[in-house]
Amino acid sequence: MFGSLFEEEGEGYSLAPSGGRVVKGEGEPPPPRGRVNLSGIKNQGGTCYLNSLLQTLLFTPEFREELFSLGPKELGCLEDKDKPEAKVRVIPLELQRLFARLLLVDQQSASTTDLTDSFGWNNSEESRQHDVQELNRILFSALEHSLVDTSGSAFIQRLYHGTTVNSILCKECGNISQRQEDFLDLTVCVRGVCGLEGALWDMFVEEEMFEGSNLYRCGQCDQLVTAAKSAKLRKLPPFLTVSLLRFNFDFARCERYKETGRYTFPLTINLRPFCEQTEDEDSEYSYELFSVIIHKGGCYGGHYHVYIKDMDHLGLWEPPEEDTNPKVQKKKEVRAYTEPEKDDPLSVLSSIIAQEESRSVLLDQLGQRLMDKIGSSWSKKYRKLHGPIGKFLQNHSDVFVLVNNGTWVALKDNPPSPVTQPSSPTEPKTAPEPQGSHWFDLNDSTVTSIHERDVEKMYQGKESAYMLFYRKTLLRRPSGALRNPGYQVPPHLLEMAEEENRRLQQRREEFEASNNNVELRLHLAPCYRLENGALKPISIEQKEATNLTFDRCRTIGDLRMIIYQKQDLWEGDMALTVARSLPAGLHLYNTLTDDEVSLYSAGILSGTDLFVWNGREVCGATVQTGAEWEPVLLTVVRPSLGEEEEGEGGGVGEEGGSGLTKQSRGFAGRVTLGEVREALGEPQESLLCQEKRGGEGGGASGWRVFPPGDMQRTLKELALKDGDALLVLEPQTQDSSVFSVSGDMVTVTTPSDCRWLLVEYRPERRRRGGGEEEEERMRAKVPASGNMVNICLLSLHWCVYLCPGVACCLRQVDRTGKLLPPVCEELSVRDAGVRLMTSLSLCPGTAPKDTQLFLYFSVGTAPSSGLEGEIIVERSSTVKQCLKKMLESARLEGDGWHLRRLDWCEEVGEALMDEVSNQNYKTGCLDADWLIQGVIHDNPPGNGFLKLSVWLYVDMKLSPLVKMCVCLVGGAMVELRTVGQVEISEEATLEELKTQVLTLPELQYVCVPTPAFLRVWQLEGQRLTRILRGQQHTLRKLKLSSGVEFCVQQLLREEDLGPKEVLLRVQMGVPGERGYYPPEDLVWDASRDPSPRSLRSALASTYGLSPDSLLLAKHQPHTHTWETFSNWSQQVSKRKKKKKAESLLGAPFHLKDGDIIGVKFILILFPLYSCRGQGVGAEVETNRGVGPEKKMGPIKTRKTEVALSINVGVFR
Repeated sequence: MFGSLFEEEGEGYSLAPSGGRVVKGEGEPPPPRGRVNLSGIKNQGGTCYLNSLLQTLLFTPEFREELFSLGPKELGCLEDKDKPEAKVRVIPLELQRLFARLLLVDQQSASTTDLTDSFGWNNSEESRQHDVQELNRILFSALEHSLVDTSGSAFIQRLYHGTTVNSILCKECGNISQRQEDFLDLTVCVRGVCGLEGALWDMFVEEEMFEGSNLYRCGQCDQLVTAAKSAKLRKLPPFLTVSLLRFNFDFARCERYKETGRYTFPLTINLRPFCEQTEDEDSEYSYELFSVIIHKGGCYGGHYHVYIKDMDHLGLWEPPEEDTNPKVQKKKEVRAYTEPEKDDPLSVLSSIIAQEESRSVLLDQLGQRLMDKIGSSWSKKYRKLHGPIGKFLQNHSDVFVLVNNGTWVALKDNPPSPVTQPSSPTEPKTAPEPQGSHWFDLNDSTVTSIHERDVEKMYQGKESAYMLFYRKTLLRRPSGALRNPGYQVPPHLLEMAEEENRRLQQRREEFEASNNNVELRLHLAPCYRLENGALKPISIEQKEATNLTFDRCRTIGDLRMIIYQKQDLWEGDMALTVARSLPAGLHLYNTLTDDEVSLYSAGILSGTDLFVWNGREVCGATVQTGAEWEPVLLTVVRPSLGEEEEGEGGGVGEEGGSGLTKQSRGFAGRVTLGEVREALGEPQESLLCQEKRGGEGGGASGWRVFPPGDMQRTLKELALKDGDALLVLEPQTQDSSVFSVSGDMVTVTTPSDCRWLLVEYRPERRRRGGGEEEEERMRAKVPASGNMVNICLLSLHWCVYLCPGVACCLRQVDRTGKLLPPVCEELSVRDAGVRLMTSLSLCPGTAPKDTQLFLYFSVGTAPSSGLEGEIIVERSSTVKQCLKKMLESARLEGDGWHLRRLDWCEEVGEALMDEVSNQNYKTGCLDADWLIQGVIHDNPPGNGFLKLSVWLYVDMKLSPLVKMCVCLVGGAMVELRTVGQVEISEEATLEELKTQVLTLPELQYVCVPTPAFLRVWQLEGQRLTRILRGQQHTLRKLKLSSGVEFCVQQLLREEDLGPKEVLLRVQMGVPGERGYYPPEDLVWDASRDPSPRSLRSALASTYGLSPDSLLLAKHQPHTHTWETFSNWSQQVSKRKKKKKAESLLGAPFHLKDGDIIGVKFILILFPLYSCRGQGVGAEVETNRGVGPEKKMGPIKTRKTEVALSINVGVFR
């Protein structure tokens, strides 16, 4: 039918992994059956549709017994299936074995791998979902072909095949033309029908008339006549299968969809009205429902499970959890009626009464409950349309019933007794035992009990009935079949099941025995001593622990006895305490005191450490146990003595040359800081400090002094943990040069904290005898302390080859090796902005003072295009003085020079005004030195005038006559050529600018009737960014400044764009190809509606297409991706305020002039957006939603649908 229609696709329903079959852990036996004593079926990845149908066939006793009646003589043996001459009917044999395992083998779920292998399916077939209706027909066809020439060759025909007859009655002569058809299942329509009985009425009762232009040619009259067509059921099978057509195709939208509306079906049905008239009794036409296959999900993915009625009482039915737990039941009832239709008083009152545990309410309290529910009274909300509330209840006597003389109102399906008051809400309710057979939900490996009323919940929704199975009520089960899973099972299958149960039981015992063994680590008290609040081995060479394997099901007393037997020399009491190894040593926690408790109940797992001792002391020292006494391993830092600094002594963990010694010490977590000081042997005047994380930088470390109040707090309260450092300062060391005490902070400055700077000497290049140049370099490390003068002197001392009398300065080096401006020698290392552990170059030259500036300058029309130089000037110097000094340094003459400042991107700024001090241009950062460019023989424009560079948008067919460049227009490559410069007033209009541009000599050949035939683009970094709008707008209003570049484009018609009109380049996709038509310009007016809907409508009117058939996307030239616009149209309730529409001019698309918009016609199936043939390369599509729609990922390419098939051998 639909092939792989039900491919799993993010519907939110979990299936088994789709990579192949599901396999349990190696060596782990399958779990036994659950409390319902029914076995499920494992899902192989996508076989939930197969599992649901197999369970239905298993719980069809007549089908099961017919299959079991076929013996090895007719079917053969599976052991001979590989022999070429043997005809083994594999499919029915594997189905027999599967049914036997489901009935008799004690396991939670059975596997269908052997059965699917007999179908000829591979792993990909088992992981692909199919339609269960299609499987039902194909499986029955495969069984019929497999059972050819056996006694069971016709049992499918006997059980499931029925007959319908189609009749056409001629209204002229009365001739009846009939045609008989067989059916395996009845396929009924869901769309437009309220239930199964209505669909059967339309199929077998209603007549179709041939009249008007649609006449019928009667074979007897031999002419076109009026006729009536009808159909009837002629032969009814014992088992009636009904398939519901829930999946349809919408030809208008070209997509599949699932019918989720309400569709009822009865538990019992009489088919006499739909059959031909016979004299049979009504019981021959009576059917009862015994299986409902349910589909949960959408049309492209989901999950199947089945509700089944246990006819033979093979399972142990027990009330569901909500029946035994009143809280769960009350929650479900409240949840079921939380959102009634407020405009419908019937549903509101019904929900109020249903929420009560007694399902009844006092009539006097009903009005107040209604007020609490909807926030309004009956008189204001409903009285005008429905009258008084009492009259409304009486008019709906089919729903409500008044009891106790009209003082109580209850729902009619559960009215309280009129003699007694309704039961108290505190009284527990017990579910009555249902009559007849029980219902179960078989969901792959899970089997649970359900109520018969739960079937009615499958009438509608995404989780709804998909196939119905009815059986004749005349089919009675023999008494020997009740509660007898082995009924009619062949002896060889009974033996197979018994053997498998024995093997499973043996595997479970072995697995349980292996899993019950735990590995314990025993620590004996005589081998340990208490040191610094933790237990440590007496000897480093001795083994710390003894491994012991023990059964966790045995008791603590058994474990104690085993340890007693292993320790012959043990005397006195023996306590077993759980221990754990910490950085400070071994620590004890809880002691195992109850000898009757098993290790499993005591929480003893594999790898647990147990300490064996007398429970009081270890080597004469009392041991504190518990988490609050956990030891903390601290690093104690002390000042080192002079001889230690020289290397003649030192403490544990001393750092050479640091002036500090470090030693690791452990302390119990509940000891106070004062007790720690006493344990260290320090006087009360000593300071204890904790290292301040992060430090202050600059080569010094900061420590926080513990206040006196912290001396009474424990280490746990102070949040000290393993590895924290504790500085101990005695009174005589607090005034040294190394330690500086300021309030509650101590700064430690030691030689190791003085970071080094790498200084490199770079003398000027000199020529050797052979004529080649050589650059001598020497490197030296100097400490980063003091000011830059000290560092410079130290550098001179190290660089012994430096010629005396030559001025030198220190300059930093960036990542590329470029020298940065010299640093001021009057500042400290930190104030000069020099980072520690960086490189400095000692270069010839003079360093600027604090009152001076260091300036770069270059000579030319572009940065780095000519002579470059460096000067040092006073901060109070004027621009004219700076220019004069630069010209002297560059040995240039003339008065046609001016200065322009460059930013960090080397973009040329405006001309600097003369007679202005450098301080007026200072940015506030000393290291933000200037980059100044001199323009050759060019005077700056006067005040109020702009000098603009003009480019021309060149046709690709024209040969370039002057300098040209390549530019991007929204990602499209165009060529521009420079045509000169214009100098114009800031108060000039855009129209005047166009007129003056047309006077340039290079544009003499450009002929336009009026300036409106020119389009002006602003250039930024040789990229067309925006169109200048407003013919009468001044250049100041358009925010143009001197030095700006713009481009003019010749048009074929006049253009005057508004402020909200956007020029877009539209590329329409070629249907069926991975390419586009040539781009076209579209002016989109976004002033009224900037939403995707407005743009889609504008494009639809341009191309004469439907807006709903267009898929739009914006091209991102930097990432070579397409961002699709959502097709979502916002629905706004009348009661709510209209929400502001989303704008394409804002986030996330930011549409602007020149953007490329791709257009696809979605009713024609072709590849996704691509730019093959346009030189862009491979592109990836992205989908970004607009508005409240969920963010969509890349469009998923669905797998090719493959028809379901089962391979069957030839047995004729």
